[in-house]
Amino acid sequence: MTPPEPQEADPLIAIGAVAERTGLAVSAIRFYEERGLISAERASSGHRRFKRSTIRRLSFIRICQKLGYSLDEIAEHLTTMPQGRTPSERDWAQMAVTFGAEIDERIAGLQQLRDKLSGCIGCGCLSLQRCAIWNIGDAAASLGNGPRWLMGDESTTGEPP
Repeated sequence: MTPPEPQEADPLIAIGAVAERTGLAVSAIRFYEERGLISAERASSGHRRFKRSTIRRLSFIRICQKLGYSLDEIAEHLTTMPQGRTPSERDWAQMAVTFGAEIDERIAGLQQLRDKLSGCIGCGCLSLQRCAIWNIGDAAASLGNGPRWLMGDESTTGEPP
């Protein structure tokens, strides 16, 4: 059995200090707390006090949101992180494996979208038989919601998507 990694002291800091360090509004920090993405302790005065390691969690949240992740998706990833102690390098590395695979999938999807759209943007739909957006008779409805041809689905009718 491996001994637990030594943990550095994780002092408590006021919400204003967290806001200053992260560039987030105090109201946003409270919102993330209400959503369960971060946690705070209450001082005897009733004021919120956050572990300094919360700055790292909030930075992660901001980056993920910038990349288009929903708060629910971010929360799911953060469930693998410890709440009662500062996440270690090993904790972050374990989450990065799963998260990295998802990012790779998103990159591949974005590249596919870029490649398909580059043919559409200037075409003026001169060739509707090959158009990745045109959905004759709603043929893609059985495949699910959204722009199915652009999302990589193939036509089930044998007609080119």
